[in-house]
Order: sequence, then structure tokens, then C-alpha cells
Amino acid sequence: MKTFIPTDLGPRATYALLTSCIAPRPIAWVSTCSPDECFNLAPFSFFNAGGANPPSVVFSVSNTRDGRAKDTLRNVQSTGEFVINIAPYALAEQMNWTSYEYEHGVSEFEKVGLTPIPSQFVRPPRVAESPIQMECRLFQIVSHGTGPVAANYIIGEVLCFHIAEHLLKDGALVDDRVADFIGRLGESWYCRVTPESMFWLPRPGQGA
Repeated sequence: MKTFIPTDLGPRATYALLTSCIAPRPIAWVSTCSPDECFNLAPFSFFNAGGANPPSVVFSVSNTRDGRAKDTLRNVQSTGEFVINIAPYALAEQMNWTSYEYEHGVSEFEKVGLTPIPSQFVRPPRVAESPIQMECRLFQIVSHGTGPVAANYIIGEVLCFHIAEHLLKDGALVDDRVADFIGRLGESWYCRVTPESMFWLPRPGQGA
């Protein structure tokens, strides 16, 4: 084993090591809007579910490499609302292009050819092309660290789920075998969840 100390590596090298160790990671494709109604869309792979009572999610918006806050963080701070869209394999290229640092005020929806549609409970739009959308209200933002690539954990409560009918099985479950999920790995690597790459492993005591 070789040991790495984050303070010896520095923030950027530590970020690269961390993202290569913790993989695959689901991707939150987060749509927000500014107080002046400019739509923003960006992907974040530091993302996961929290609890279910109430349903909660968390994603982390790292500061930019020069220490600035990203538009997504500023918008959530201002409005207290966001939508998490899920990008399947077919939308991977467009999802990736929304990570580009466009000038403030430029809508990623327009740049990559996606369709914003109204949400039911929040102001930020949903991505019409995304088959899974979760409207969320901000619960809390927890900042950890300062400067370049420091973390800002955004915890939200899911107000409603929108799921494409072709993904559903047994009423209110997404069929992982047809969802065509993608995940983020280290460097520029991604993975694709296919039936051939999946295996069934019930928890002890749950049976088959």
C-alpha cells in the first residue's frame, strides 16, 4: 500500500485522487434559475439520496478552481429551489456539455439544445428530455472548506417525482434494467449500467 496525505498533494491532485477512488458515482443534472429568471443547468457527480421520511437528496457543488461560487450554488442560495434531472446514456453528450463554464447569464438549455418545461411546485424548469425528474426545495447548505474546490453540500427535500412511464414497473419503481443509467468515474471515464453488468444480491434475511 502507498499512503497519500491530502496536504502534501494539494487540492487539485486530491480531487483527482478522490474521484478515482469513489466510483461509480450517480450524476445529478441540476436545473436552477436566477432571481431574474435565467435558467441554468449543470451536472454534479457528488450526489446521493439521503432519507425517505421526508425524501431527501444531497449534492455537492465544489467551488471553481479559482475559488469562486458556481451559478448553481448562487441560484439555490437565492431561490431555495432546484430540480434534479437524471441523464441516461442517450443524453450523455449533452449532459457533459452543460459542464462547460459559459458566461454568467447564458442558458445551458439553449446552448446544448434541451427543452425547459415548467415544474409543478418550484420555479426552476425540468429537462423535458430527461426520463426522471425530481423537484426539490432547499433544506440546508453546509459549506466545508474555503477556496478552490471546497465543498458546498446542498441538502434538499424532494417535493415530487416525474418518471417516464416506460421506465416504471410494479407501479412506483424504476426498472434499472431499462433506465440506461450512466455513472461518473475518475478522469474523463464514465460507465453505463446495462443488464449484462448488473447482478442481484438481496440483503441477508430478505430472501431471493
